[in-house]
Amino acid sequence: MRAEASPADLFGPLLAKVQERAILPDGKTFVDALPKRPVAEIMQDFAELPAGDEALRAFIAVNFDLPPVGEGTRPAVLPLRAHIRALWKDLARAPKQAASGSALAVQHRHVVPGGRFREIYYWDSFFTMLGLVRDGEHELATGIVDAMTDLIEAHGHVPNGTRTYYLGRSQPPLFHMMVELLGDDRPDVAARRLSAMKREHAWWMEGAEGLAPGTQEARVARLAHGDLLNRYWDPRNTPRDESWREDVATAAESGRPVGDVYRDLRAGAESGWDFSSRWLGDETLSSIRTTTIAPVDLNAFLFGLETAIASHGGPEAAHYTRLADDRRDAMNRHLWNAEGGFFADYDIEDDALRPALTAAALAPLLVGIATEQQADATANAVEAGLLAPGGLHTTSTQTGQQWDRPNGWAPLQWIAVAGLQRYGHDALARQIAHRWVDTVGATFARTGLLFEKYDVERAGVGGGGEYETQTGFGWTNGVTADFIDSYDLLPVAE
Repeated sequence: MRAEASPADLFGPLLAKVQERAILPDGKTFVDALPKRPVAEIMQDFAELPAGDEALRAFIAVNFDLPPVGEGTRPAVLPLRAHIRALWKDLARAPKQAASGSALAVQHRHVVPGGRFREIYYWDSFFTMLGLVRDGEHELATGIVDAMTDLIEAHGHVPNGTRTYYLGRSQPPLFHMMVELLGDDRPDVAARRLSAMKREHAWWMEGAEGLAPGTQEARVARLAHGDLLNRYWDPRNTPRDESWREDVATAAESGRPVGDVYRDLRAGAESGWDFSSRWLGDETLSSIRTTTIAPVDLNAFLFGLETAIASHGGPEAAHYTRLADDRRDAMNRHLWNAEGGFFADYDIEDDALRPALTAAALAPLLVGIATEQQADATANAVEAGLLAPGGLHTTSTQTGQQWDRPNGWAPLQWIAVAGLQRYGHDALARQIAHRWVDTVGATFARTGLLFEKYDVERAGVGGGGEYETQTGFGWTNGVTADFIDSYDLLPVAE
């Protein structure tokens, strides 16, 4: 098997047939399967396979070991907070010393989100770590950061997840926040992690040097005014391996070059907001145009990375300080909606601010970009436009996509609460945290489970998107535990 080859590279026509015929109930199942024989032999036999779904289903059963379904769940026998503490051992995974199938090697004990997400995911892991640290699971938290460090050293970035089919894209860059959360000041460990931060930053900024105004290269965009901002992107313009059928259907509906649609879908997956009205031209997924947008949260997180590197001192500190200052200035010039009183995404193609208020507006508060006046205005806008009975809305637009209203997501609740706290908006921060814990608690009381997303209007399980709502669930557990402990909250259902 070729190193770092994705299932689409290895099994192209077989993967397409399995996904397009929906032979398996979840598109991720086949790409996570382990081949029982050499790839060349499997593909040779596939070329002679008779037509028909039953023959194809039998062929898959003979030639692949399919992954288990629904990992990381257990019946509830404990109150919510104790249940979260008990779940860590269910979600923990032993080191994987060598790559197998599409899985990348992970040489440290770690935690996965749960359900169909049976590998490490990048930005999920920070929010999961909040709970691990709260519960004294320092070995697991350190294992995650060490695994992230390994991945940056091996690939230049942390992939979306530890699968070969995720290598073309990353996720919101929160490695520096993980390092800060652990606070390990051993000189050799600190030096290695600092080096990894610099390498990750270089990966996100590839192509920036010499980039002409009004042009883009990979994940960087030089605006017509000369300012530099980042965007999400993926070098591949093919359907995602794990969502092949869905992507082919979306591209067919678009009336656009299919390669452009595939790249925008991949970039949307890199954003972590897969998918949302943030990336759409209208309210249909086929209008997705992620690569033409400079997201406010991505640029805020990169400002955080630049300031984190600069804070370590050394001969390069001034360089990263200057980069952070330039980014702050660019965000204030182009991403601040003075009329609405909040930060927003920037449309690179139209050279204009996108008007929608989303939960991403809190990211500049989290990293300290906002002025006091901007933070005050943002708090007012968020309270008026996004606060829901069960927490914070993701957006105010209802499209059927899972990162839109009425859904709320654990990472966005935490970013909002931490950002508001930073600027002294403690009452609103507590209100969001309390409503979120009540939503999780009430749903847990009815179902005995924790979910990846919630309907914050009805205090129930979230919906929408391209797969069934998953249980487990790493970042919900971590954020909810952090809120309960920080605010001494007792869920209303208890």
